[in-house]
Amino acid sequence: MHTLPAEKVLKLLLARYRVQLDSRPSTGRGSPFEILILTILSAQTTDQAVDRIRDTLFARFPDIVALARARGDEVETIIHSLGFYHVKALYIIATARLLLEEFNSKVPETMDMLLTLPGVGRKTANIVLYHAFGKNEGVAIDTHVKRIVKRIGLTDSSNPVTIERDLMEVLPRKWWGLLTDLLIAHGRACCTARKPRCELCPISAHCRYYRERGSGHSTATSPSR
Repeated sequence: MHTLPAEKVLKLLLARYRVQLDSRPSTGRGSPFEILILTILSAQTTDQAVDRIRDTLFARFPDIVALARARGDEVETIIHSLGFYHVKALYIIATARLLLEEFNSKVPETMDMLLTLPGVGRKTANIVLYHAFGKNEGVAIDTHVKRIVKRIGLTDSSNPVTIERDLMEVLPRKWWGLLTDLLIAHGRACCTARKPRCELCPISAHCRYYRERGSGHSTATSPSR
């Protein structure tokens, strides 16, 4: 694995996307209960899609008790646009019931306890810990993060567990939670899956992908505007 100035890369991304993160959809904002439920719902869909159903969902089910008592079909009607709505409805209702019965109607603040909740894997738990409680316990590895860190040379692995470990080794803990948000923003705006816009990238000077292919690749693959 090529050694990069990982913290410098992150600071360059922060300079580019700070305003965008401040104005992003509210999926990562709200009470711990809201953040948990929205993060579960965000699997395999966009933050914008989740944001569109947020007000309706929490107007009808404003707290853990209300969601724990919800009917599946009523929840499905609200979240239908998100895809996988049947499974997601089961997950969030079951999670609310477990919070009510086992956690005194509070979202747990540890990785181990979060992982006992239906629909919560390590990625979701990392997001909840960072956005709900300000805790940097790890790095949430989504498709954007996985693609970008391998391109730039911060890992050589395709395994999310190994990728997370590699990133935690090269970045101070204070950056772990923010890293995911920055790489998602970068993946959507610049380092896209099919046609990375290398000529616009703030970290191309530190990128293995750009270095190995050269600026000619950037010109050839960048979309015309």
